[in-house]
Amino acid sequence: MNTAMPGKRGAMVVLLLCQVGTMTVWFSSASVVALVKQSQALTPLQAALLTSSVQIGFVLGTLTSALLQLADRLDPRRLFMSCALTAAVATAALALLEPVSPLVFALRLLTGACMAGVYPVGMRLAATWAKGDLGLLVGFLVGALTLGSASPHALAAWVQADWRVVYGVAAACAALSALGIRWFTVGPNHARAASVHFGQMLEAWKRPALRLANLGYLGHMWELYAMWAWLAVFLTASFEAVGMTNAKHFAALLTFAAIAAGAPGAWLGGVLADRYGRTALTTGAMAVSAGCALLMGWLFAAPPWLVAVVALVWGVSVIADSAQFSASIAELSEPQNVGTMLTAQTCAGFLLTLVSIHLVPELVAWAGWAVAFGVLALGPMAGCVAMLRLRQRPEALRMAGGRR
Repeated sequence: MNTAMPGKRGAMVVLLLCQVGTMTVWFSSASVVALVKQSQALTPLQAALLTSSVQIGFVLGTLTSALLQLADRLDPRRLFMSCALTAAVATAALALLEPVSPLVFALRLLTGACMAGVYPVGMRLAATWAKGDLGLLVGFLVGALTLGSASPHALAAWVQADWRVVYGVAAACAALSALGIRWFTVGPNHARAASVHFGQMLEAWKRPALRLANLGYLGHMWELYAMWAWLAVFLTASFEAVGMTNAKHFAALLTFAAIAAGAPGAWLGGVLADRYGRTALTTGAMAVSAGCALLMGWLFAAPPWLVAVVALVWGVSVIADSAQFSASIAELSEPQNVGTMLTAQTCAGFLLTLVSIHLVPELVAWAGWAVAFGVLALGPMAGCVAMLRLRQRPEALRMAGGRR
């Protein structure tokens, strides 16, 4: 792999394009569910498995990668390339199968496992170029991925396409990204682990500073993906309750706008965290998003303009801190273990989202949206406590150039 784009800016452009291109195989899940439903009936279990199987695969993949320290022992570009190519082949094969055959779910599981070599590895690669701007660099990645997560809602609102085309386009993007990562130059901060130590993953919990940063991240993740998953359902029901025409269409548009607004929020969060401190930014963002979660459920059937304002503020604040937890872990870890610690962090976070995503509809059926979203607010509230405790520790001076 001797082809490379020289310089930090060129390397980051390559990484940004390749990471987002590869992650389209994950983003395609929500789009495919909506499109398949237009042509055939799906049971709730089948619809859930089309999306959750990718997430389960990601958790299994990150767990394996963290235990074997793959992100720190292997050439990260080769790991990225091999995982992206495998995901591309698995996604292309889906276009040849019935949308709900058992093999489809197995291939989605494999695709999710491959993302363990893409998402945390991408953050690892970005960290190799950081020099007082790690929050911004990782914020660019998270912001771009946030736009990718929002894209299925725009598709649901405006586009009518065959689900096979969605899989085909996603597979092509992943394959091109696998080739494109050859042009990424690893930065000067890269260090590799000499050998595997199976207990290394436990350092994420044993070391107090890392533990607190991870607890903050878990509080953030408890809310984030459940909010993204159920906001459109809430908005549709709320708009229908006030008699809005084309409620589903406008709910999809507002959901896209709310999630997509998180992209500039993640970039701005990176700038502010690098300037004023990681714990300051994460605590502030989680306080705002917790407030939005507590308020939103009580706004069911409220005037649509008011619901829209809160949804947009929630969409920005819920993701503004995301990259800063990864940046904190990268700064608090030993250089040769950064990849493993980032992978362990994402493994725990996405495992927790499987609980909160499935909990929301049960709470809605039992007690309504106010209780369901209120329970989501408990995550960022607990995260604020963890990050404020981290702020008091001497290790916090290693973050954001001593700005805590």
